[in-house]
Amino acid sequence: MTVPDLTRELEVASRLAREAGALLLHHRAVGFDVQHKTSLEDPVTVADREASALIVAGLAGAFPNDGLLSEEETDSAARLSQERVWIIDPIDGTSEFIKGTADYCVSIGLAMGDAAVLGVVYAPTTDELFAGVVGQGVWKNGQKVNRGPRSEGWRVAVSDTEFGRELNRHDLPGMVPSGSIALKLARLSADEADATFTMSPRSEWDIAAGDALVQAAGGTLRRRDGQPVLYNQPSPHLEQGLIAGLPDALEWLEGELSRRRLPTAHLGMKASAPAWSYLETADQAALGGHSGVSIRHAGPEVLALLVIDPDTRTVERAEGDAFHLERLTRDVVRAAGPLSTPGAKLNP
Repeated sequence: MTVPDLTRELEVASRLAREAGALLLHHRAVGFDVQHKTSLEDPVTVADREASALIVAGLAGAFPNDGLLSEEETDSAARLSQERVWIIDPIDGTSEFIKGTADYCVSIGLAMGDAAVLGVVYAPTTDELFAGVVGQGVWKNGQKVNRGPRSEGWRVAVSDTEFGRELNRHDLPGMVPSGSIALKLARLSADEADATFTMSPRSEWDIAAGDALVQAAGGTLRRRDGQPVLYNQPSPHLEQGLIAGLPDALEWLEGELSRRRLPTAHLGMKASAPAWSYLETADQAALGGHSGVSIRHAGPEVLALLVIDPDTRTVERAEGDAFHLERLTRDVVRAAGPLSTPGAKLNP
């Protein structure tokens, strides 16, 4: 894709990110209540909602013909017919914002068709603004980023939650845990990390801006199964864990993850997915066409299987290692809401 001149878009998104960041710092200073959406791991505050309203209003005023998708706004199918869609996370890293750390950010991305083309990520506490356009480069606080050669090992930015629960058991070199995935991707684009990955899926608003920044720096973000990430989809929740990095680092990391058999989830798996072949032959036949099949796997080994009725959210089957089944269940709940378990066949 040839990306057109997006100078005005970058200026508007950068201004709105800074304005939203100032709003977040104000709420931190005066205090706020915390609520939860799908679970205790999915908090939301008035700061999220007010920052979203500010950004959405600003973008709608500046670009009235564009679509909008924000984590904190009611989604509309109207965006699916629009060529340009702004994808917004008013606070990526809400848990860190609540805890009082600096590891959170405002994330504003622009997708054209199904591709991320522009990204702005702003970290209010440290006053760091990352901005970039695919094919044009990345700027940090107005200065063009130029990556230098690496003389040491690769720096792998990982989720502090995933590190605390699981990755600390592995000896993958170079791991640096932190919170916000958008901020990880922004730092990667600014030569402050070399690669990153997740075990659990994310949503479009978590990564759209960061994806554009990584691409603008010459890198790639894709699903753990090697498939591309597509934006402005009917469901904004991705089915897979992610991996991203600059070319050499990405190639090294993919090899390490495969060799060390580090798990990932695949939610709502279809029979056309590469991971479908990892199911037992009988399950492939029995579950073909079922839209509620999710697995957690390490290479071809299925660690946990969860089958739910997508209409009633009732668990039909839940099988596998207890730890991995618990992680898979959390991923499914985070993506689509609570489950009910009447009549479930539980074989952890």
